[in-house]
Amino acid sequence: MADLKTMLKPTGAMPQKTSFTWPLIIIAIACMAPFFVSDYRTLQLTQMLVYAIAILGLNMLTGYNGQISLGHGAFYAIGAYTTAVLMDKFGVPYWATLPIAGVVCLGFGFLFGLPALRLEGHYLALATFALAVSVPQLLKYKRIEHWTGGVQGINILKPDAPFTLLGREISGDQWLYFFTLFVTIVLFLVAYNILRGRIGRALVAIRDQPIAAEAMGINNALYKSITFGVSAMYTGIAGALGAIVVQFVAPDSFAPLLSILFLVGVVIGGLATLSGAIYGAAFVQFAPNIAESVGGVPPQIVFGLFLIAFMYIMPMGVAWFVSGVKQRLLRRRPNQAGQR
Repeated sequence: MADLKTMLKPTGAMPQKTSFTWPLIIIAIACMAPFFVSDYRTLQLTQMLVYAIAILGLNMLTGYNGQISLGHGAFYAIGAYTTAVLMDKFGVPYWATLPIAGVVCLGFGFLFGLPALRLEGHYLALATFALAVSVPQLLKYKRIEHWTGGVQGINILKPDAPFTLLGREISGDQWLYFFTLFVTIVLFLVAYNILRGRIGRALVAIRDQPIAAEAMGINNALYKSITFGVSAMYTGIAGALGAIVVQFVAPDSFAPLLSILFLVGVVIGGLATLSGAIYGAAFVQFAPNIAESVGGVPPQIVFGLFLIAFMYIMPMGVAWFVSGVKQRLLRRRPNQAGQR
């Protein structure tokens, strides 16, 4: 029976050519979206961007480097609480908390990645799942209740828009959307430059052929630990943004199910793809809402059916499915031109 690492390993080749036309079009549409939807939908779109950052971080670890994690909800919680404590106790501006939360989670992820080097596959998955289970309970610990708020959590204030846009007032939800969109674009560009270069090729080599990668001079242990740290950093920044958007953090908000949903987003979106983080985040954000809107059927059943349908129709994820459709269309165009 194949282990978890083998089952989650992407079988397709990494796409080499990237066109920036569609990303620019998508960004333009994303910038206009808040002006055509309600504040509630804007809030949902903002949360989707937050999930996209977290899923991208997990995809860097699982999709590109082959390390399975079921505990990234813990790093999401650490990032969220770092921001909440800094804003509530020390009055730090919300935007200044993001790099601090990222550095804190980078350190935690790197330190956790060092002992985790001895584990692989489902053993590593179980170790990280233990992290997801323990962190919410640790946040309830009475001796640190002064900082974490215990079971009650911490409330933080929603930031106001610092300026008007083309002479038009924008709401707090719209401003948070644009702020989150900007952070998302920056982090995706950083990930693109990392993964499409020498470091990205080294990560894939470690994932596919670790012994051969070591023989070629790649320090597997160092790369794995740094990847774990960077992945945790991305997820921690997402958690910080999530705390600012929701304006509230509590231990029960970061149950182990959150870590499972992040992994679901990675698999549904497409392993070892950047665009897959967006597709996976859209699924994680909107699929439960759609499942709840179906009357007369428990939402868990509907959500499970969604998962089965996606895995049956697009077993490698949405991003690889879209890429395959695009390649088929491009092949047909020369054939049609030749027939003419």
